[in-house]
Formats: sequence, C-alpha cells, structure tokens
Amino acid sequence: MRALLHQQWTCYKLQLKVLSTSAFEGFLAVLFPLMFASAALLIYRVQDDPESMQYAGLGAAIMGMWTAQGVVAASMLSRERWAGTLELVVASPAGLGRVLVPATLAMSTIGLYCVVATIAWERWVFDLRLEISSWPLFVLSVLLTALTLALVGYFIAVTTTRYRYSGTLGAALEYPGWILCGFLIPVASLPAVLQPLSWAIPTTWGMAAIRSSADGGSPWGDLAACAATGAVYAVLAAWLGSRLVESARRHATLALT
Repeated sequence: MRALLHQQWTCYKLQLKVLSTSAFEGFLAVLFPLMFASAALLIYRVQDDPESMQYAGLGAAIMGMWTAQGVVAASMLSRERWAGTLELVVASPAGLGRVLVPATLAMSTIGLYCVVATIAWERWVFDLRLEISSWPLFVLSVLLTALTLALVGYFIAVTTTRYRYSGTLGAALEYPGWILCGFLIPVASLPAVLQPLSWAIPTTWGMAAIRSSADGGSPWGDLAACAATGAVYAVLAAWLGSRLVESARRHATLALT
C-alpha cells in the first residue's frame, strides 16, 4: 500500500507540474473559464433576475472544470504517442490505470483552480456575490465533483487510446457536456430522450449537489448518485483499458503507424 501511494503521489505531482507549465493547458485554464463565464453572465444579465444570475454563476464556475478535464484527457495518450513514450507507459510494471488516474486527478486540480478563478472573476467584474448557504457542503460537493470528473477523464482516456485524432473527439464533447450536465440549462428542460444521458454523467449529480448546498437544501442524495456513477466509470475504464491494451499488443496497433 505504501508503494502504491508513493507511486500515485509521485505521478500526480509530475503530471501537475507538466500541466501547470504547459502553454496550452495554461491558456486553457486561465482564459477559457473566464471567457465562458463572461459570455454566460452577459446573456443572463439581460433578464435582470438575481436568481438567474446565481444559477448561471454557479454553472459557469464548474464549466471550466469540465473543459480542463475532458479536452485534455482525450488527448493525453495521444501526446504520449507523439512523444514516443506510450509504449513505455503501457509496458511499465504499474498498470495503465495506476498511471492515468493520478494524471486525471492532476487535471481535476487544474479544474479546481478554474472554479476559484471564475468565482473571483464573477465577483470582481460582474459584481456577482454568489449566495452559499453552507460552505462546508459546497466545498465537499465541488471536491467530489472534481474526483468523479477525474474518473470520467480516465474513462475518456482509455476509450480514445486507439484513435489518431482523439484530441478532436475530446473537443467535440466539450459543448454537449455543458448542456447535458445542466451547467446553464436545467436538465429537466432538456428533451426527454436526452435526460437519461445527463443522469449517466456524474458531473450532472455533482452540479445538482453544488446548487443544493448553495441554496440550503440537502445535497447528500445527489452526492451519493455522483459517487456511484463515478465508481461505474472507474470500473468500466479499468476493464476497457485492459481489453484495449491487450488488443493493441496482439495486433501491434498501439503506435498507430
């Protein structure tokens, strides 16, 4: 257990250092959330409704977390392939999951920065004071959302291992995720055929828990659903990862050359 924790912590620190010093991820984490929040609040401000601004402000703060995870996670193994290190990662004694999970946790850490930066931006630029009924429950909801989103990133990373243009696929998931997770549009207002897709994403439940904790409600049911769906993604990712790597080794297609 000590060796496992040491490996996870070391991998997490290295990945966080890489992400925080990357020009692309730095631009993504610093500017994108502020651009998205500004666009959303400018639209909602037209209604001159404090409740709508509260709703949009909370959703805009979490949108950056989704972007920092989904887009980068999809291209994570492609970048390893371009650098010529994917074969080393797959062949290492540590399983693929033990390498990917701390990497996606590092992305979620960048996402947490996006949340803090966006809330500060909303306060300083739009004079939007988010009303939070219970800060401990609010922070717990945000942290659990970040954790389960890391597991979603793990799932995205392993399922795009065999695709040459996985980064493009990750970018294509960004805006649909905003809609399905209920960041700016209530899930109940979506077409009935799309609502089950929303419920299958842990971030949807995490967003609901964040809003409940801010409004003074009980977030525990949403938190339980968020944790349960996140665990399903982790199990699926572990199973698919082993199957895909085994297939790539058998057919010599890991390098995609």
